[in-house]
Formats: sequence, C-alpha cells, structure tokens
Amino acid sequence: MKILNPVPGCVVAAPVFSNRKKHAVLLSLMLLLCACVGGPPGGLQVVDGFDVSRYEGTWYEIARLDHRFERGLSRVTANYQLQPDNTVRVTNRGFSAESQQWEEAIGKARFQGEPDVGALKVSFFGPFYGAYNIVALDKENYQWALVTGPSFNYLWILSRQPQLDAAIYLQLIETAANAGFATDELIVVEH
Repeated sequence: MKILNPVPGCVVAAPVFSNRKKHAVLLSLMLLLCACVGGPPGGLQVVDGFDVSRYEGTWYEIARLDHRFERGLSRVTANYQLQPDNTVRVTNRGFSAESQQWEEAIGKARFQGEPDVGALKVSFFGPFYGAYNIVALDKENYQWALVTGPSFNYLWILSRQPQLDAAIYLQLIETAANAGFATDELIVVEH
C-alpha cells in the first residue's frame, strides 16, 4: 500500500486491489476527498461580505503553523488573481535558505459556495482540493486576514505589508487560540 498526501490535512491510501473491489475503493476515496474540504475548526466562522476583487494581489505570510510544503521557507508571499472563469489563480512564493533559491507553487481556488463568503477550496495538485477558510478579515481596508484549513493543523496570518501591527497580530493570535489552535507553535516568517 502506498501512502499519498495530495492535499494538506488528508492522507490517501492507494492500495492495489482486484477489479472487484475497485468500486468500493473509488467510493471511499471520493468520500475521503470530500471530507478534506470543509469549514474551519473550533467553532470559527468564515467571513461574509467577502469581495474577491479587494482580496486580489499580494499578501505577506506573517505567521503559520508548520507543514511540509512550506518548511524552511522565508519571505513567503501569496498572490491571488481572479480569472475570467471566476476561479482564483494562487501563486505562493518563498525563499529556501537550504537551496538558496526561490520556490513557487501555482494553484487554483474555487468558491465553496457563494462568492461573497470567504470559504474557498484550493488545489495545487490537479483534482485534489483543500479548504481555504478566511475567518477574520480587515473588511474596511483588506490589509490583514486570518486563514485556516479544514483542521487545527493549518493556520496562516496574512498582511498586505511584510510587518503587521502588534495589536492586530495579538488579536488574531487570541482568536486562533480561543478556537483551539496551538498558537505557541506558530512560525513567525522572516521577510
């Protein structure tokens, strides 16, 4: 059995079965993938009144929980661009001190429901999507955001600038901690 991890927060087993069991395996895989896209944990709610055109552009990653696809990266940014088909092109960039090179991943995000709600699903691996839940947002100026995945393993604090006002940072940390996130494990990103 080979273990794959195509979507953050999801582990997919790819066993070798006879044709007879393939339908059951396919159904199980589909159910598992559906479970990987969902609302935020800890009683948090996604923001409403969301305006993707104001969210477009570059955001700096201020802090994150550790995960393998960003491990060791500094100067991390995410750029969002609305596409004609109402998907959002996502370009994540970060500098690897180990390789002394920039790393880039390009993905696509789709709204999970209405486009004025901050619940999206994002894919960097073909048909596999993970939840992207905007749970706190500077709705007046779109200068900061708190984003979660479908579990307590994924949390990001984003800002339009490489630094974030300390009072706002502490407010976002408090929101995440009250929901149950391990905020003491956050990595503060160097810019």
